[in-house]
Amino acid sequence: MTHFLVTEDKPDGYRLEDILMLIRKDMLARAVKIADDRRPEALQVMSNNMQILGLISEAISLAEDSTRVLDKAFGAVKGGPPRIGKA
Repeated sequence: MTHFLVTEDKPDGYRLEDILMLIRKDMLARAVKIADDRRPEALQVMSNNMQILGLISEAISLAEDSTRVLDKAFGAVKGGPPRIGKA
């Protein structure tokens, strides 16, 4: 059972891309707080976060693409039985 995503049992869940966008937003807000910190630890964390943000952005694009494919093939559905796969 999923805890966050839309499923037959959780029709009020979130789309994957929406969760990833919220995570990206939170990371950006935290990054601003350390942007002027020149300590090596802060610079390493910032570098890591920038790489993670790039990967999250790629994941958002992939999730959005999957949503478009499913919406085009089966129509937009919130909850109910899965459009592909099995329940």
